[in-house]
This record gives sequence, C-alpha cells and structure tokens, in this order.
Amino acid sequence: MDNSHDWRQRLYVIIFQTDTPAGQRFDRYLLLTILASLIVVMLDSIDDVHSQYGGLLAGLEWGFTALFAVEYLVRLYCSPKPLRYAFSFYGLIDLLAILPGLLALLYPDAQYLLIIRVIRMLRVFRVLKLSPYLRQANFLLTALRGSKQKIIVFFACIAILVTVFGTLMYVIEGPVHGFTSIPKGIYWAVVTLTTVGFGDIVPQTPLGQALSTLVMITGYSIIAVPTGIFTAELATAMRGNEQLVHDCPSCAKNTHEHGAAFCNRCGNPLFPRQVDQR
Repeated sequence: MDNSHDWRQRLYVIIFQTDTPAGQRFDRYLLLTILASLIVVMLDSIDDVHSQYGGLLAGLEWGFTALFAVEYLVRLYCSPKPLRYAFSFYGLIDLLAILPGLLALLYPDAQYLLIIRVIRMLRVFRVLKLSPYLRQANFLLTALRGSKQKIIVFFACIAILVTVFGTLMYVIEGPVHGFTSIPKGIYWAVVTLTTVGFGDIVPQTPLGQALSTLVMITGYSIIAVPTGIFTAELATAMRGNEQLVHDCPSCAKNTHEHGAAFCNRCGNPLFPRQVDQR
C-alpha cells in the first residue's frame, strides 16, 4: 500500500508540479507531442499530402490519441481529487483532445469531428504554466484589466462611428451601387475604417468617394489608440513589478523602487553605512 501511495505521489509531482526538474522535463516533452500532433492535423488537411501519406498520418494520429488517452488516465489515477480534475478547465481540454479520435473509431461517419483536434493547441497553456512564462502572462493580464474600461469606451465610439458612416453611405449610394441595407453599409464602414479594403463594395458617386476618404483618414488616426492604451498599462504593470521588498530601518516600509537607496516615505537610507569602530 505504501509503495502504491509513493508511486502515485511521484507521478503527481512529475505530471502536475511544474516547479520541479522532472515536471519541467515532462511538460517540455508534452509540448513537443502537442505541437507534433498539430502538425499532423495540418498536413492531413492538404489534399496532395493526404492522398499520398493519408495512411501514415492516420497511424500517427491514432498514436498521438493513444498517448493523450494514457496521459489523461494517469492524471486521473494520481490526482488527489480525480473528479475535481476531470471537471476542471484543463481536465475538460484534456478529454476533448482524445474524444474526437475515440468517436471516429466508434462512428466512422463522424470523421469530421477530427477537426476538433486543433483544440489540443489549448493544452499549450498548461505547459506555459511554468513560472517564467506565468510571470510574463500576469503582466499581460494586469495590463488587460487596467485598460478594460478605456478599451470598452473606445470600441463603443467605434461602433457609433461605423453605424453613422454606414447609414450615410446607404443613403448616399443606395442599393444601385451595392449598399442594399444599413447593415451592409456598416460592414463597408468597418472594412474601410480598419484599412482592410476588400473591395467587394465600392462607392461610385463623388459624395460617396469623399465620405470614403474621410473614413479612411479617420481609420488611420484611431487604429493605434487601443495599442497605445494597452502599451501604457503594460509599462505600468512592469514598473510596478520592479519594486523591491526591503524594509526601511526607520519607518519599516517594505516596498521600494528598483535600485532605490533612500526610503520614499521617510527619506532615510535603506542601507545605512556601518560605523567604523576602530
């Protein structure tokens, strides 16, 4: 019984603990396996490759499915709370990584379900829970949270602009030139404002072309706004992380800027010089 418990504990450390050398090695091998399986899925979607190497790719796919199935069962075996893991976000992703392949074995007509194999890409986030990556991801999440309200206001303004421009273009051009409805005009405004320019709908009248020029200039002037908002919040988050945990000997404040020599509360030196007793 003790040997079984020790074995489960060792498996748990290797599979779930990413801060150990064994856990990091396992995650790296898992990452390579996930990427290899995704490459197989993409190659199998090419007609020429599928016609020549379809059997080989199918064999590799079933091999990857078997590996992921074994890994999923081992995770259930060594997890202290198997049901909690099974219904967690990563547990459901792990199950979806193998479920399409198993359904295709039982129901040959369900081959289209194999397209869901690309969900395995989400398993990369499990591997990226390694501490260096997680620290950088926290910067991004902090910046997104800090800029959420500003970006919401920005997109609300964009929604108003494209609605106004789309309605004006519908009135100016009309169904004769392809603007058959206000939603069609809004679609044109979005494509033009984002400087994509598909060219499937083109204004023909001079007034419509003038409005298009205004929309394009407006798009160039505002397209960098959300990037600037997010960049500013990201810089703020990274500066906040540069604070050092060091107690001031005078007021006991425990956080200071990187490289600070004096306390920013009381002004006393953080590293007082030792008095020479000679």
